[in-house]
Amino acid sequence: MRRHGWNSGVPRWRLAALLGVAVVALALVLTLINTLPGDGGSTAGTSPEGDKVHGTPAVPPDDLGPDVGWGFTHTQFSADRGSDKATRRVADRLRARPMPQIQHIMGWGAGNPEPVKGRYDFDDLDRRIDFVRASGGIPVVTLCCAPDWMKGGRSGSDNTNWSMASLESAPDPEHFDDFAALAATVAKRYPDVRHFIVWNEFKGFWNDSEDRWDQEGYTELYNRVHQALKQVNEDIMVGGPYLVMDSLDPRDHDASKTLKGPWGALDRRVLDAFEYWNKHKAGADFVVVDGSSYTRDDELLPDEFAATDKFTAVGRWVRERIGDLPLWWSEYYVEPADANDDRDGWSETRRVAVHAAGLMAMARGGATSGSYWNPEKEDGSAGSDCAGCLWTPTNASGGGKALPMYGLLSRFNEEFPPGTAYESVSVADDDKPNVRVLADDEAVLVVNTLDRKISAEVDGRRFDMGAYEVKWLSR
Repeated sequence: MRRHGWNSGVPRWRLAALLGVAVVALALVLTLINTLPGDGGSTAGTSPEGDKVHGTPAVPPDDLGPDVGWGFTHTQFSADRGSDKATRRVADRLRARPMPQIQHIMGWGAGNPEPVKGRYDFDDLDRRIDFVRASGGIPVVTLCCAPDWMKGGRSGSDNTNWSMASLESAPDPEHFDDFAALAATVAKRYPDVRHFIVWNEFKGFWNDSEDRWDQEGYTELYNRVHQALKQVNEDIMVGGPYLVMDSLDPRDHDASKTLKGPWGALDRRVLDAFEYWNKHKAGADFVVVDGSSYTRDDELLPDEFAATDKFTAVGRWVRERIGDLPLWWSEYYVEPADANDDRDGWSETRRVAVHAAGLMAMARGGATSGSYWNPEKEDGSAGSDCAGCLWTPTNASGGGKALPMYGLLSRFNEEFPPGTAYESVSVADDDKPNVRVLADDEAVLVVNTLDRKISAEVDGRRFDMGAYEVKWLSR
């Protein structure tokens, strides 16, 4: 005897089958809708309105020029995310002492801005620009890196390859115009951004066959981006080449015979690349370099403080070639990193002292702007244990508190802005080997380079300094 309703399972199965077919069909339709013909990549989460102005742009100062001063670069984790209280704490502190803030368009906290040609995803970049605006900073955008489809990868919002090898690949030459168009789109979206740096450290521009930089390829990309940005707004300021000013052991066969010192010798191939770009560039409003005080083999020659003299020597070499154009250091490093790219081998006191010496050296070399590559730990449980960070992690309500590097950088930017006329001050003869000094008519920055207490006489005043102490004097 059959149970009542046993056959009712058949029509239910047929209904389920029909619903399943409908779901599959709908998914197929959505896939087709979200895929542009010929590109083969999903456009889910993207928009064709990339150049639509985002938010409420800040009004650039009337006197805004190509010099921006001393600031920092946002990296993977920054104060745009986390506890509301912590992020506000950072924004309020920055607003009290505004600094330039640099953000890349892809990587270092920003997603793929154009996963498919003509389809954009600026969510991350929007959030970073919003933070710069809210904190009163001067926004600077580094035009790096390139979407996958511009460099031989797959198109699509779900196909971004975030490996270092992929991220640091340059656009293929046939896509230089596409990258320039993306730069123009970014400029239209954020009309208050007036400073753009073209690319980052010549990433992907290496000529394997000739064992040198592909300065021709980079310069071609630079010139096309420069033209595209100037067409958007003539007031936009563009800079490059963002070359890493690597130094070597002077005995290395690639070491420069002319630009060298106790700190080592510049890689001649870097100098050749700079000379080529400088001669063939379409134009520039400022010039950008980066580098470390230590050699490519992580040697601090002759010591960590004297090694910073490299920044002065390189700056003077560059300034001899660029005339009146401002010089920026887009990144600078004074402490070698470990295998994980962490720099936590020094005490914070020592780190701040050597960074202060580095900032002094850049200023002496004629730089008017520099950007600190700011680390921030994702794990809020780390508390204040964040080597070299400007503030404590913001993912906890108690985060966002200023750390010693923030105090140095913000004060340096405030005391020595672009246009500063530096002055010589007296230092007692027996103190000269032990201190580093930079001064203008209102302030004197003094650094004790020794890991012990000293008594120093600077600018006619004698005072005690602790080990690696950084001291500000008013004049």
